Amino acid sequence: MKSAEIDLEVRKMIVMDVRIDNFFLFKNFHMNMSYPKKIVDSSIEDEFLEGRSNFRYKKVNILMGANATGKTSFGRFLMRVFNFMDKKQFERITECISNMQREASFTMDFVTDEFVLYRIHTLIAPKSGEKYVSSDVDVTVKKVEINKKDSYESCCKKLELLTEKKADNYIVELEKIKGLSWLFEYPSDSQNQYKIHTSKNGELYLHILEYTLKALDPAILKVDKIDTVDNSYVIRMENKSIIMQEGKTIDSDILSSGTKAGIAIAGVLASIINGDNGFYYCDEKFSYIHSEIEKAFLAVMIQSLHRNDQLFFTTHNMDILDLELPKHSFSFLKKNVNNCEEPLTCIYASDFLKRSTDSLRNAVDNDLFSVAPSVDLVYDIVGILENKD
Repeated sequence: MKSAEIDLEVRKMIVMDVRIDNFFLFKNFHMNMSYPKKIVDSSIEDEFLEGRSNFRYKKVNILMGANATGKTSFGRFLMRVFNFMDKKQFERITECISNMQREASFTMDFVTDEFVLYRIHTLIAPKSGEKYVSSDVDVTVKKVEINKKDSYESCCKKLELLTEKKADNYIVELEKIKGLSWLFEYPSDSQNQYKIHTSKNGELYLHILEYTLKALDPAILKVDKIDTVDNSYVIRMENKSIIMQEGKTIDSDILSSGTKAGIAIAGVLASIINGDNGFYYCDEKFSYIHSEIEKAFLAVMIQSLHRNDQLFFTTHNMDILDLELPKHSFSFLKKNVNNCEEPLTCIYASDFLKRSTDSLRNAVDNDLFSVAPSVDLVYDIVGILENKD
C-alpha cells in the first residue's frame, strides 16, 4: 500500500486510460475510464474532477468477466506501474513481461494532486543479455494543465501536440510525476492471513472492523485493540477470544473464510471513509461472502468515496448488476485464445445499452456482450463417464 501525505481537499488519484502490450497476457489491450456526457440524476455524485466539471471520469469501475480474463492481472499490473513510478525500479515491470524476445510497452493517462493530466509511455526493448538493464527502459512523461473548461479529450489533444525535451534517463523523467496515492487489495494467498490496511484514524478502523466482522459472523460480540502490541486485536465471542496480529488469526479454524476476509474489507472501507488514498482497487474480496452483504459493502464504499477518488471493484456476483449505477460503471473483460494479437479485450456496457430503460441484468443474462463462460467441457465430463461404462 502507498499512502501519500496529501491534504484531503486537493488530493486526487484518477486513472483515465491504460494501454498494455506484452505484459502478462495483455497484448494491444486498452481500457478507458472517461465517459462522454453528464448523466442526469446519476446515483454517483461528483463524477468529474472537482473544479473542472467538463473533465469527466468513471469514479466507480465494476470489472466483471469469466475466470482468467485478466481482472486480477490488470490490477496487479497497475500496482506495478504505480510502484515503478514511485520507486523508480524497472524490475517491477520487467518481471511481468510475457515475451522477452519482443518489445513491451504501456501508456497510462492519470491525474494526481494537481490540476494536471499526466501521460507516461514506457517502452522496454527486447531482452539482449541475461537480464534487463536500465538502458533497455525508455520512459516519456508528458503533462498538461487542466483548465476550467477542459475535458479529458481536449487535454489529450494538447498532450499529443507537446514536444518537450525528454530527460537523459528514465529515473529523471519519472521525477516529473508528483502526488501518487493508492491502495490495492487482493485475495489472500493464505486462508489464515489477511493484510491489515489500518486507516490513519485508528479508532475509526477499530469500529469498522468490529461492525464488519459482526455483520459476517453474528457470534462475534466485540473487537478490542491490544494497545501493547502493534496491529493486534482480540475478537471476542461468547465462550472464546481470538487473537489477531498483523492480519493473522491465532485460532484460524474458528472463523469462517468469509469472516477472515472481512479483516481486509474493513481496512479498505476505513481507508475510503477516512480519505487515506485517492485510488482503490478491491479485487474479489467477497468470494466467501453472501451476495447481499457484498452488495451492501459495495454500496457503502461508493457512498463513502470522496471527491476525486476512484474505485475499481472486481466481482463474479451477478447481483451487483442490480445496483442503481450508471451503465458506464460496468466493464467486462473477455478472453479469446484464438486471437493472438488481442487475447484479452475490455467491453463497456454503455457501448451497447444506450437508453436509461435498458436492463443491464437482462443484457448479461442473454449474453449480449458475449462474455459468458463456456460450460461445454463441464458437461462433457458426463460423456466421459458414460463412455467408461
